[in-house]
Amino acid sequence: MTKIAFIGTGFVADYYMTTLANHPGLELAGVWDRKAERLERFCAFHGVRAYEDQPALLSDPDVAIVVNLTSTESHYEINRACLEAGKHVYCEKPLAMSLDEAMELAALAEKRGLILCTAPANGLSSAYRTFSQILARGDIGAPRLVYAEMEDGPVFRADWRSWRSRSGARWPGAEEFKVGCTLEHAGYAMSWLVGLFGPVVHMSASSALCFAEKGPELEGEALAPDFSVGIMTFENGVKARITCGLAAPRDRSLTVLGDRGSMILRDLWDDNSAIHLSAPGRERSLLQKVLDGIENRIGRTLPLRITPGRRVASTAPKGGKALPAYPSRIDFARGVAEQAKALSGGSMPFYSGKVALHLTELVLALSAGEHDYTPKTHFAFKPEAQKD
Repeated sequence: MTKIAFIGTGFVADYYMTTLANHPGLELAGVWDRKAERLERFCAFHGVRAYEDQPALLSDPDVAIVVNLTSTESHYEINRACLEAGKHVYCEKPLAMSLDEAMELAALAEKRGLILCTAPANGLSSAYRTFSQILARGDIGAPRLVYAEMEDGPVFRADWRSWRSRSGARWPGAEEFKVGCTLEHAGYAMSWLVGLFGPVVHMSASSALCFAEKGPELEGEALAPDFSVGIMTFENGVKARITCGLAAPRDRSLTVLGDRGSMILRDLWDDNSAIHLSAPGRERSLLQKVLDGIENRIGRTLPLRITPGRRVASTAPKGGKALPAYPSRIDFARGVAEQAKALSGGSMPFYSGKVALHLTELVLALSAGEHDYTPKTHFAFKPEAQKD
């Protein structure tokens, strides 16, 4: 049993609480939030202990891992305080708002023999395991080109002000628009990409604020880019394009094109997402060919598209609770559980240390405007086919 504590009881904390039930090896010792009303409501709803203040949480000798669920701008400060208190840290993405700060945190964790992990946990899912195993098996040959989509739809036009978590926390829309969809969401795709293909050695990136009007409460505020695109070269030679935005229709798919076929993951935000395999020349199903023929005859595009290829079922976990509400079907607590497992076994979880730092650098670079970028960080990568 590993005791953990939360700092931050906002919207995302409910997703961790819901999926904590999937991991009986974790015990929540308590939580703290600088907003007293939010803290009280969260604790009353979930029946958990509230710490008197942050120092009380950090001085609790029973707590091994602190889960940092605070606002993005607070990540560096909170992470540093936890590491200085001798606590292992699991942090919502990104680790910090600058590469220098993230490197400082990674160095501090290494110096003190602590594990610093970063979210998201979707790279630990059953869908990811199935996908990586198929790649390693060589079903589509050597991967050559990858398309990763992290388009969440025109969220700013939705009724986001009314969105609430299970315990009643407001969805922090204004904060997300100021921080930007790239820092908030690109990690869901990046975690898969570096897990499958290793470190990135070059990126050409561009980001922009395309829709500046996001509500009267944000007038005069400095808003972050709501669109970004990056072309990445991995150390193994694979090329990838990643897009992230808040305007295009929702699309959270991942497509890998190999020299003997292709593979599509339908949704990066679904731990049990369907996976489709296609052989060269068979990317279009018979039904899609029929639809294409109808379109050619009538001279217009039909509002229906079929995911190409043969569906491959991933293995859904037994037991546990799925979270049906916005925004995803991800086991958020799985990353914390993997960190606890690594602690007990004396190992390092994949999304920690140099990998966590590399992920943070890539997302920061993707959000930083139009530029060519050579990453300063790196990690030793072992492909799935070479793993035990």
